[in-house]
Amino acid sequence: MTSPLIKVENLTLQFKTDEGLITAVNDVSFEVAPGEIMGLVGESGSGKSVTAKSLMKLNPGNAVYSPESRITLTTDGESVEVLKLETSRELKVVRGGAISMIFQEPMASFAPAISVGDQMVEQLLLHTDMNKEKATNFSIEMLERVGISDAPERFKQYAFEFSGGMRQRAMIAMALSTKPKLLIADEPTTALDVTIQAQVIDLMKDLVDEFGMGILFITHDLAVIAQTADNVSVMYLGKLIETGSVRQVIREPAHPYTQGLLNAIPKLEHLDVSLTPIPGDIPSPLDRPSGCVFHTRCSQIIEGKCDSSIPATTVLKEGHTAACFVAQGIAEGAMSAS
Repeated sequence: MTSPLIKVENLTLQFKTDEGLITAVNDVSFEVAPGEIMGLVGESGSGKSVTAKSLMKLNPGNAVYSPESRITLTTDGESVEVLKLETSRELKVVRGGAISMIFQEPMASFAPAISVGDQMVEQLLLHTDMNKEKATNFSIEMLERVGISDAPERFKQYAFEFSGGMRQRAMIAMALSTKPKLLIADEPTTALDVTIQAQVIDLMKDLVDEFGMGILFITHDLAVIAQTADNVSVMYLGKLIETGSVRQVIREPAHPYTQGLLNAIPKLEHLDVSLTPIPGDIPSPLDRPSGCVFHTRCSQIIEGKCDSSIPATTVLKEGHTAACFVAQGIAEGAMSAS
C-alpha cells in the first residue's frame, strides 16, 4: 500500500485574540496519497484555508497548535514533521519545495510592480539549483504547458495585463515550476467563468497524471468536486463531519449538512425547481455551539441529544464516515436489519 504523501493527525488550531483563544480547526485528521485529488468542502468560515495553510505553517504568529497535532510529509522515503519546523531554512522544505499553493485570488499572489516572469524566476533561483538562464527557459516552458499562448511575451508582462483565467493559469505554472509533491489549490476556479473553470479542472487532472503529485482541492462547491476529486472531506466550523469517496458522498450523503450543500446545487434537468438553501448562517468561532456544531441549522435535529452531546464519527461503509447522530441511528438500524 502506498504511504500517504501528507498525513494530518488530530490537528487542532487556535488563534490568540483580545477575546481569548478562538478555535479555528478542531481535531481534524486526513491524508493525501501521491496521485490523489482530495476535496475539502465547506462554506466560507468552515476552516478550510486555515487547515491548508497549516500544511505549510503559513498561519500568522498568533496561531497555536495543540500538542496532539501532527502533520507528517513523506517524500522520497523520508518523513518530515511539519509543525516542528521553525527556521526559514527548515521551512523551505514545505514552502515552495515539496508543497506549493494556488491561492484563491491570483492578483493577491503576484506582486503588481514585478513581471510575472521575474517572479517565477526568483522562486526557481531560491528553491532549485538552476541559474537565471535555465530558470527563464523553464518558466516560459511552464507557461506554455498550462496553455498560455505567446509565452515568451507573456513572461515579460505584469499580472494586471492578464485576464482572470490567464492569471490563474500563470499561478498554476508558478506553483508547478518547482515540481512539488503536493499542490494545495484553494478555491482555484471560484472567480472564473464556467468555460475557463472546466479548462483549469482538466489541466489539474492532466498534471496529476503527468507528475504523480497529490492535490488538496479546496472549494465550497460540491459540483466542482464531483468532476475533480477522488475522495472528499466535508468541513463545518473547523470539524470534519463527513468523509468518503466522491461517489459515496455525492450519491449517499449521510450528514444533513452535506445533504444541504447538494440540495443547493442547481440541476439542469429540474430548472423549474426552487433551490433549497441551508437555513441560517455559520456561527462565529467566538460562539461555538454546544454538542454537534451543526445543530443550530439542522432540519433533522434530535432534541436533547444533538444540542448537548458531540457525535462520534460513525463508519457507514468502508471508507465512508459521518459525525452525526442521525447517520449513526440509520447505520445501527441497517446493521440490526441485516
